[in-house]
Amino acid sequence: MINQDSVEIDIINPSAASDETLFEATLRPQKLAEYVGQEKIKANLKILVDAAHARKETLEHILLYGPPGLGKTTLAHIIAREVGANIKITSGPAIEKAGDVAALLTNLSENDILFIDEIHRLNKIVEEVLYPAMEDYCLDIVLGKGAGAKALRLDLPKFTLIGATTRIGLLTAPLRDRFGMTYRLDYYEVPEIEQIIKRAAKILNITIDEGGRAEIAKRARRTPRVANRLLKRVRDFAQVKAKGEINQRIAQEALALLEVDDLGLDNNDRRILEALIDKFAGGPVGVSSLAAATSEDSGTIEDIYEPYLLRLGLIARTPKGRVATPAAYEHLKKPVKKPGTQTLL
Repeated sequence: MINQDSVEIDIINPSAASDETLFEATLRPQKLAEYVGQEKIKANLKILVDAAHARKETLEHILLYGPPGLGKTTLAHIIAREVGANIKITSGPAIEKAGDVAALLTNLSENDILFIDEIHRLNKIVEEVLYPAMEDYCLDIVLGKGAGAKALRLDLPKFTLIGATTRIGLLTAPLRDRFGMTYRLDYYEVPEIEQIIKRAAKILNITIDEGGRAEIAKRARRTPRVANRLLKRVRDFAQVKAKGEINQRIAQEALALLEVDDLGLDNNDRRILEALIDKFAGGPVGVSSLAAATSEDSGTIEDIYEPYLLRLGLIARTPKGRVATPAAYEHLKKPVKKPGTQTLL
């Protein structure tokens, strides 16, 4: 049975939750051929992998960027399998000092892949250790302090660094320039999300018809992680209400209970739009003021909510701040207003 407390969970948040690791691993495609969407990136990666195989060379370092939940980690795993390499996974916040990255690098084997998620959160000291490692496959270590300090250079096995970030603008130019290939993952089309749901339903042994898949897909924010999460929640609802079978009506009822509307917006999205319209007359307003009005962190608004609202054309960025578009007024069924004027009917 769906617990009402689950409504309080931000179900459309595209960032991975701590308890979803096993669930995502179960649904993760194993090959490029199984990976749905991002066709241009897949084509380029296939050439990159095949060329490296033919020359018996290590892959160039790869940077993947784009909104959360689009498959950056999945692509890193697939690349490792395609080249037959081991993958070691960490994240920017987990590497606090130079010794941490040195330990990672010295434990790599030839052609291994090191995947660093949230790479934009690496500190400057760690970055400086990575520069010679990425360029020359060596590690510079300083032994001792002061006048008696000695520099020692250790050779490293040739490896591939795959970095992932949701905020490429926060990467320093020297680090960004050391990646041989940079790919931007974009939001998926609804038919692609339907394919992802169909594949996930088969793996999870869920009975779902075309109408059910379409209903979930159009509310999944064009994001695979959100689509799989919604499918799991709708499955719970169907198990209680419809003997486990999902059709369009069951999907609509389940998603209505979860307060995910036809555009994939939840209460937090609507709260941001309502604050923009009701408290700031549609804007323009700075993100910090909007965050204060909604009791949200400004980084959360910029990383989680704003990209999708921008994609839908519900808000716009201007030099003076965020503004609500006519589409936002229409979606919330609010009369359009302009500062200093009466309501426009």
